[in-house]
Amino acid sequence: MSTSIKAVMICGVRWYQRHISANTPPCCKYYPSCSNYAIEAFERYGAFKGGVLAVLRLLRCRPWSRGGIDDVPQQYSIFYRFSWSKAHEEPRLTPLATTQGEAHR
Repeated sequence: MSTSIKAVMICGVRWYQRHISANTPPCCKYYPSCSNYAIEAFERYGAFKGGVLAVLRLLRCRPWSRGGIDDVPQQYSIFYRFSWSKAHEEPRLTPLATTQGEAHR
């Protein structure tokens, strides 16, 4: 059942990419874009955990954030950007290889 929920969520994000994002100028401060991040999070961690990471990413995407490279964490944790976390990952200077390619924003 969660596989079908994951597929519906990915379809929703792809719909957004085709119908809304494609008609607006690029404005994402992060790489990969928030929609590509969400798709990768859903594929890697499923509907619930991937959804949590996607929502947290959207909350980080605000006018006063620095932006930059923000890949989906290799190990699931909502605290992966905090140095005290066991799943801590430093922000990267170059992006990891993504499964999405450059076809979508």
